[in-house]
Amino acid sequence: MTSALLLSIALAVVLSGCGTFSALLKSEASLQSPAPATLAAVPTSMNLTSPSATGNLASPPATGSAGPSVEPPARSPEGGVVEFEVSPATRLTERDIDTSLLRRSDDEDESTSALAQKATDADALEEDYDPWEGFNEKMFSFNRGLDRYLLKPAARAYRVIMPEPWQVLIANGFDNIHFVPRLVNSLLQRKWGGAGREISRFLINSTAGIGGLFDPAKDYWGIHKSREDFGQTLGVWGAGSGPYLILPLMEPMTVRDGIGKAVDGFMDPLSYFLPFFWDRLGMKAGDTLNDRALNYDLFQGFEESVIDMYSAVRHGYIQRRQQLIKE
Repeated sequence: MTSALLLSIALAVVLSGCGTFSALLKSEASLQSPAPATLAAVPTSMNLTSPSATGNLASPPATGSAGPSVEPPARSPEGGVVEFEVSPATRLTERDIDTSLLRRSDDEDESTSALAQKATDADALEEDYDPWEGFNEKMFSFNRGLDRYLLKPAARAYRVIMPEPWQVLIANGFDNIHFVPRLVNSLLQRKWGGAGREISRFLINSTAGIGGLFDPAKDYWGIHKSREDFGQTLGVWGAGSGPYLILPLMEPMTVRDGIGKAVDGFMDPLSYFLPFFWDRLGMKAGDTLNDRALNYDLFQGFEESVIDMYSAVRHGYIQRRQQLIKE
């Protein structure tokens, strides 16, 4: 009798242990596989624990984290399906993460936009930097009057006397003489290709181009001249443009470009072959008259199409200088 009773107790313990092990296997499988579609309509928080003969396992101590809370599985002697209780903290955490990422992205976009706007404002400030506008407008009107009543009529008469092909030859000759400033400034700006082009053009045009009157370097070899000057060199070196400035009988400039013109003048070979002031002045007047005649139609079209001549010339000049420095 005693043996039969002990045998019954042993069988009960074995069967209870097998049920607990089976429940643990099912709980692992449920974590690895996605939940069935039929549970989509079940509320997020459910606690359908099976009755247990030995009681529930002790819950782990709370850590205070915002992560998902999962109830430990309940042991069932019948090996029933164990349910878990998952709090909606997971979805809240994902939403918070997405929101923080979006907020961070918005902050970066705002920072980028602010930097771009700051650069645009700086460019606009540099373009409109004309503190001597009153003086410049008077000088601009003076120079424009000289062009209208003196230089323009002279250029019109010059075009009648000197055909355009001859004007091009004269312009090529002056351009060939002025290669020294372009060569030196190309070297100062480390534009080795531009320096090589200037040397090649001078050698070719001085020989095959009959002293530079023709331009076979461009016409036959496609070697174009560089456009470097000392004003650009100062800009490449980081010097600011300074205020916009117009002086009588001179082209528009900035303070930086005015300094550049003076330095380029010392590098002009004509200043050494023609040491007298009046000789150089006569050469400069001839070059200016020839250039005005060559661009007569261009000047005429610009005057007829622009309303605010002063602002248009200032804006066009500064934009062109900035583009040449960036090249």
